[in-house]
Amino acid sequence: MSVEDIIFVVLGAAAGGFINGLAGTGTALFAMGFYLVVLEPTSAVAIISLMTVLTGLQGLWVVRAEIGNVRPRLLRFLVPGLIGVPIGVQLLSHVDADVLKLLVAGLLIFYGGFFGFRKSLPRFERRTPVVDGAVGLVGGVLGGLASLSGALPSIWLSLRPWPKAQTRAVLQPYNMGILGLTVAALAWNGAYTPQTWAAFFVTLPVALISAQIGIQVYNRLSDTQFRRTLIMLCLALGVGILVFSFS
Repeated sequence: MSVEDIIFVVLGAAAGGFINGLAGTGTALFAMGFYLVVLEPTSAVAIISLMTVLTGLQGLWVVRAEIGNVRPRLLRFLVPGLIGVPIGVQLLSHVDADVLKLLVAGLLIFYGGFFGFRKSLPRFERRTPVVDGAVGLVGGVLGGLASLSGALPSIWLSLRPWPKAQTRAVLQPYNMGILGLTVAALAWNGAYTPQTWAAFFVTLPVALISAQIGIQVYNRLSDTQFRRTLIMLCLALGVGILVFSFS
């Protein structure tokens, strides 16, 4: 790798690692722009997916106690999500993924823009196990179809006035499960070449350190501040999808 390649990989790792540590989601979007400058799309996705899973272990450790407390809730999202990934992959040849990305981007921008600048945040407290499962399933389908597994769960969970640790204890394991399945599929298809591994080994230390910085910021946020951060992240994700779609 050239010095220029290393610089872009390091910048992507720093951006993706930080947002992973802060919110437990959004890693790919914040890192992808840097990686695509110097890497092929398949290599970029392969590196970011594996990076997200490994750096996410630090976030899981932070909320390890809460994961046990919300296990039934987590499984309502995760199990349908894992089922949805291969469905999304199968739909690749039947659905225009670019159009779908634009629709999801519009939803994220509308939601993030509407609630992100309001003084009062939404409070949806009723138990909705069926809707939870549906959101998890659609998130998995979007992950397999357009690499957007975190979009709908981020919106849905930010509506909930849960403590930040409970929200993260659902969102981060969900994303890691979906991306873990993605990593396995990419490995099966031979995406991890020697060149990909070289870029990954540059990525990992920077991403781990940046994730720790993000975790320190997360620890300083109140429950309300974390919810607002998640809502504003939805807005940023939507804008980022639009930028990548038209670049």
